[in-house]
Amino acid sequence: MALVYLSPSTQEFNPYITGGNEEQYMNLIANAMEPYFRASGISFVRNRRDMTAAQIIQASNEGQYDLHLALHSNAAPESLSGTLQGSDVYYDPRSPRGQRAAELIAAGLREIYPHPELVSALPTTTIGEVVKVRAPAVLIEFAYHDNPEDAAWIQNNIAAIARSVSQSVTRYFGLPFLEPQPPRKGRVDVAWGSLNIRERPSTSSAILARAYDGASLTIWNQYQGWYVVSFGNVFGYANGAYVIPE
Repeated sequence: MALVYLSPSTQEFNPYITGGNEEQYMNLIANAMEPYFRASGISFVRNRRDMTAAQIIQASNEGQYDLHLALHSNAAPESLSGTLQGSDVYYDPRSPRGQRAAELIAAGLREIYPHPELVSALPTTTIGEVVKVRAPAVLIEFAYHDNPEDAAWIQNNIAAIARSVSQSVTRYFGLPFLEPQPPRKGRVDVAWGSLNIRERPSTSSAILARAYDGASLTIWNQYQGWYVVSFGNVFGYANGAYVIPE
């Protein structure tokens, strides 16, 4: 199962020069990402606004996550305040999977950030939320919130940023990227005992759960004869021939 620890900033004390703060806008981006994750069959757990960095790292390490994704915005040193711009996507150089995720996310951001030459995937050995978590980790500094142009870009592009990062995450997991749809109920209809809920839309993909005949599912999307469903706490793909939408 593609399982993400989604960690928007809890730093409400970092003000945007254009109004608001880092915690506020990173949580708006995370809110806008959630429907894309559900639509594409990605499970996630999200941090809480009252958590410290140490608590976030501990919570991530207590789970079996496939990706730790931290959402932040940046600020220049005081001597350069307001003069720097760009998006930085950090990864642990000891983690090939973390580097791949960072490079995919950076590539996606270059398509929407107004200065694509200033978007970089960068190694770090010092950022705790990258190097101290067990899962492959990426920390995104979307732009500089002390720069008027960068801060306004974040504030005015919440939906585009969320879509870009979500699409990059689906590429990382090798899943189809699907636009969110209103959820609906479905029911398993099999002549045998149960229906396999799979990690990907393929009969050779790993089985995440088994839903018995008549079981209720939530249908989030559809892809080439498969439904993206949730069954209990599991998000995955179910063969559409054995699910009846209600």
